[in-house]
Amino acid sequence: MQVVGYETGVDGPPALLIARDGAVTAESLEPGTELSYSLGDRHCAGVLDDGAHTPCSAADAPYCDRHASRWPCARCTGECSLPLETCREEHAIYLAAFAPETFKVGVTRSWRLDTRLREQGADRAAHLRTVADGRVARQIEAEIATDIGDRVRVPTKVSGLHESVDEAAWDALLANFDPIETFEFDYGVDLADRPVSETLASGTVRGAQGRVLLLDNGGSTYAVDMRDLVGYDLESGESDRNLQSSLGAFG
Repeated sequence: MQVVGYETGVDGPPALLIARDGAVTAESLEPGTELSYSLGDRHCAGVLDDGAHTPCSAADAPYCDRHASRWPCARCTGECSLPLETCREEHAIYLAAFAPETFKVGVTRSWRLDTRLREQGADRAAHLRTVADGRVARQIEAEIATDIGDRVRVPTKVSGLHESVDEAAWDALLANFDPIETFEFDYGVDLADRPVSETLASGTVRGAQGRVLLLDNGGSTYAVDMRDLVGYDLESGESDRNLQSSLGAFG
C-alpha cells in the first residue's frame, strides 16, 4: 500500500489517501486515531481518478515529471491571457496570518475563500477586495506582495504552531487596509511547546492544521507535512528508527 494523497479536513475529517491494489481508501486522521505504519520506499504516487489508483514505479517523488501537475497560475502576476476557465471567475484578495507574526497576501476564487484559508492552516485572515477575475486579482496581489510577501513555507508555519498571533502586529498590518471581513480559525490543536518536525506515520493523532499533521509518539509531539508522506509505501507496524524528542518529553 502507498500514500497517494491527503485531505486537509476542510470538508470532513483530515485523512491520508492510501492505495491498495488499485483502490483508494481514506485513512481518517481525526484526533485520537492511532496510526501504526512504518515508511518503506518512496516513489511516484501515480494517478488518482474517481477513486481508482494507477501506480507508477518512477523513482521521483511525490510525482515524476509525467504525473506532476503544474498549475499555470502559481507565479502569475496578472500579465496573462486568462488561460484557465476559472481565471474568469470572481476572485478575492486576502491577507493570512500565521502565528506569531508571519503574514502573506494571496488570491483565490471568492467562493473558495474560507476553504483556501483553512487549507493553508491560517490562524487569522482578512478579505481585502473582490474583483472580476483572476488577472486583476494577481495584479493587485503582486503589488501588495512587494511589501508583505506571498508565500509561507511549512517549516515557518510549524515553528509557530504552539503560539498565538501577535495582535499588535496583525492590527498594525490591517490598519493599512480596509478589510471587507476578518476571520479567526481554531483547529482544535492545543500545544504547550513547539512540535518536532519529522516524517512518520505512527502515533496518536492530536490534530491537523492545514497540511500539517500532529502526532503524539513516545512523549513528544511531531509535526508531519502530509505532502512529505505522499509516495511512501507503508508497512503495518511502527518504525523502529530513532526519533528526535522534544524538550517537553524530558520535563
